Amino acid sequence: MSSIWGNKLKLSIFGESHGEAIGVVIDNLPTGIKIDMDYINKQMARRAPGKSGLATSRVESDSVKILSGVFNGNTTGAPLCAIIYNEDKKSKDYSELKDNMRPGHSDYPAFIKYEGFNDYRGGGHFSGRITAPLLFAGALAMNILEKYKGIYVASHISSIYNIEDDRVLLTDYEAGGFSYLKDMEFPVLSEEKGEHMKAEILKAKEKKDSVGGTVETIITNIPAGYGEPFFDSAESRLSHMIFSIPAVKGIEFGAGFDITKMLGSSSNDAYFLRDKKISAKTNNNGGILGGITNGMPIVFRTAIKPTASILLPQDTVNVVSMENTILQIEGRHDPCIVPRAVPVIEGASALVILDLMLERDGEILNKKR
Repeated sequence: MSSIWGNKLKLSIFGESHGEAIGVVIDNLPTGIKIDMDYINKQMARRAPGKSGLATSRVESDSVKILSGVFNGNTTGAPLCAIIYNEDKKSKDYSELKDNMRPGHSDYPAFIKYEGFNDYRGGGHFSGRITAPLLFAGALAMNILEKYKGIYVASHISSIYNIEDDRVLLTDYEAGGFSYLKDMEFPVLSEEKGEHMKAEILKAKEKKDSVGGTVETIITNIPAGYGEPFFDSAESRLSHMIFSIPAVKGIEFGAGFDITKMLGSSSNDAYFLRDKKISAKTNNNGGILGGITNGMPIVFRTAIKPTASILLPQDTVNVVSMENTILQIEGRHDPCIVPRAVPVIEGASALVILDLMLERDGEILNKKR
């Protein structure tokens, strides 16, 4: 499996959904970074399951235990290893899935690739549960970017099923202007539309079905000049990381696919001087040109499919008997994983930005000890 990511900053995630623990090892963090566990725990709580009727009833505290790389509250330069114990496992719920492949899941391709030796319980290493250690690393990256560089990452739920939230403008974000979204249990710009989204999720849950949606992410105050074209462009690196999050099926930057409906005279982001600094009048390209940040906010939207585990009977195949069969999934599942994916997308984005900055500039964090 390829569970190692990064160029300058490197991380490796490990564990399975129903194993003893899950975790992450982070290499090449700058030394002397103060670990703000209050900040990190707040982000972890946003992703944690079992908090409302909109999510799975599996209850996990997602309490992080740091094993190495931190001394007296600061990073030491050694690899930082952190683990999260799995506390609420019901593995017997998955006994039928050993031979019967769940539609919409990794079960069948993983069965073929790993010759039936993969851990199928709760999706094993393919589970969204593994995004918890990814978020720990991402929360650490977000805190570093905010504290040392004034760069903020925030997201809102831009749609659930066929209900869309208000859209943000693509220009002139004040750094940190959307940070209030991190304090919302269901982060949306329009609370009224948010209530409609919640109702749609509960409706799908009542029908033993699920819904998907999109998340819009805004990264503010990032300077121009970051990204390594061609193959390590800022868009390429962000897309690579975001597609590593389970259930993600698409990403678009700036105006996205709508830019194809514009003329060049409209889609081009014209430059002008504001307070003796170069800015742009529009941001249809989402803050990235030629694969390099241009100083405008990075804006992108992530498409997340409906939760694959639904309680309705579904057609499938038993790979042992090689017979068609009907699968009735048991267990505890999210009727919509979009709300819990929001902080994961933010953290994953922060890891990419931090990696790009460390790669180009080295330890340029202006640390205050």
